[in-house]
Amino acid sequence: MRSRSGSYEEELTRLQVELAHLQSWVVASGARIVVVFEGRDAAGKGGMIKRITEHVSPRVFRVVALPAPTEREKSQVYMQRYFAHLPAAGEVVIFDRSWYNRPGVERVMGFCSEREAKRYLALMPSFESYLIDSGILLIKYFLTVTMEEQEKRFLQRIHDPLKQWKLSPMDVASYRRWWDYSVAYDEMIRMTDTAKSPWWIVDSNDKKRARINCISHLLSLIPYKKVPFDKPALGKRDAKPKDYAPDLQARKLVPDAT
Repeated sequence: MRSRSGSYEEELTRLQVELAHLQSWVVASGARIVVVFEGRDAAGKGGMIKRITEHVSPRVFRVVALPAPTEREKSQVYMQRYFAHLPAAGEVVIFDRSWYNRPGVERVMGFCSEREAKRYLALMPSFESYLIDSGILLIKYFLTVTMEEQEKRFLQRIHDPLKQWKLSPMDVASYRRWWDYSVAYDEMIRMTDTAKSPWWIVDSNDKKRARINCISHLLSLIPYKKVPFDKPALGKRDAKPKDYAPDLQARKLVPDAT
């Protein structure tokens, strides 16, 4: 990894320019892309997604981070609420956690039975094969961190008011049940890592390195081409109306805080 000061920012900017080119190609080609981010709590999924999306349009790159299901959703077919968020032509949908909640947190925390989780895992390759055969490019990433690094990040969240919102009771439970999650995630990946829809594992102990590695890899998996930008001519502004008079009535202005 580049260690010189400023090199991370320079490389990230270069990659974000490529993401902008990717966006233009997605719109022009009508591509449909789904990117799934799963992983340990505090592994950096949110930061990764932020760096991917911060300079592209939210109308093209849509981030889906679903809350706990409602009572109505609990009565539906499990995958039903995810289907509603799949991309139309010219869209990239990024799932910040996904349909893998069932064999992950739901299984470990007892929100579904072992039988339900195993049956679900057995069906996943067929479901993802269906998505791919329907023309969706599906890319799955799993972010990993060590126990020591996860603990360090949890402590940062506890003591930093700007990060405390990131720490939920479910996160604390995941910290305490490291090995239960290890068993669940190992089986999840083993049963759903297929030639057609593989898992890509991202070592996220170093957040900056992980972002550069993952975004570079994401771009390498998509056969995009640079779409020429048709620079518009700004032209001339319209003429000021002869009878135009500025509104001089006093308004409530936001005070200058500097």
